Amino acid sequence: MPTLLEAPDTESAAALCRELGLDFVELNMNLPEYQEWNIPLLQNAADRYRIYYTIHLDENLDLCYFNPRVADAYLNTMLEAIGAAKRLHIPVINMHLASGVHFTLPGEKVYLYEAYPERYLERLAKAVRECERAAEGAALKICIENTGGFALPYQQKALELLLRSPLFGLTFDIGHDQTAGNPDKPYFLAHQDRLKHFHIHDATRTENHLPLGTGELDIPWYAALAEKNSCRAVLEVKTVQALRQSVDWIKQINLKY
Repeated sequence: MPTLLEAPDTESAAALCRELGLDFVELNMNLPEYQEWNIPLLQNAADRYRIYYTIHLDENLDLCYFNPRVADAYLNTMLEAIGAAKRLHIPVINMHLASGVHFTLPGEKVYLYEAYPERYLERLAKAVRECERAAEGAALKICIENTGGFALPYQQKALELLLRSPLFGLTFDIGHDQTAGNPDKPYFLAHQDRLKHFHIHDATRTENHLPLGTGELDIPWYAALAEKNSCRAVLEVKTVQALRQSVDWIKQINLKY
C-alpha cells in the first residue's frame, strides 16, 4: 500500500496494511512524517504488524540540478534513504526521473538538460557512483518510475546510464502510462530483466490512481507481468476507501497478490 494522507504516520499505516492483508507500506518522503528516519519506530511497527517497507523518494528530487549545492542536498537525501534502507532491510527505493527546467521559446520548449547534455550526464554518473558506494552489500534496487513518458532524448540517455549499474531497475506505473497514451509499455516489455517494481492503479485516458476495476486497464494482465518478473506492486490509490475497494476487487476476481 502507499502512504495515505488518512494514515500518514507509521503506526496507522502499518495497522491498515496488516488489516487488509497486504505485505508492505511504501513510505512517501514528500510527507513531513518521513523527513527524519526514526529507525527504531519504523522497525518496531514492522515487527509488530509483520510487514516491511519500500521507499518513495521526494517527487522533486533531482540529482542533476545545475546548482551543485542544490544537487548535493538531493544526493544527500538519496544517500540517507539508502542508509535507512540498509538498516531496515528495505528492498526497493522508488524515484522519478526529473525532467528539469525548460525554456519556452517561440514554437518550441527547450529542456536545459537537453541543451547541456554533458553536464547533465556527468552529474548523473557521479550520483550513480555515490549511490553504489552507499548501497554496497545491501539487497537493494533503486527503481526509476515512469511519470508521463520516457520520450525525451536526454531521458533515454539517462536511463541507459542508470541501467548500466546493477543497483538500478525500473518501476512500471501502469496508470501513468495509460494517461500518457501508453508510450512506455514497449520500453518496459523490452527491458523486463530490469523490471522490479509496479505501481498498480486503474486509469482512463484522462484519470489515474482510480480504484481497481473502475477504469480501462486490464489489471490481471499487468499483475501477470509483475508475477512473471518477480516484482513487488503497490496499490497506488489515494484514499483508504479506494484501497479497501481495490483489495475487495482483487479478492472477488481471485487475483493472486
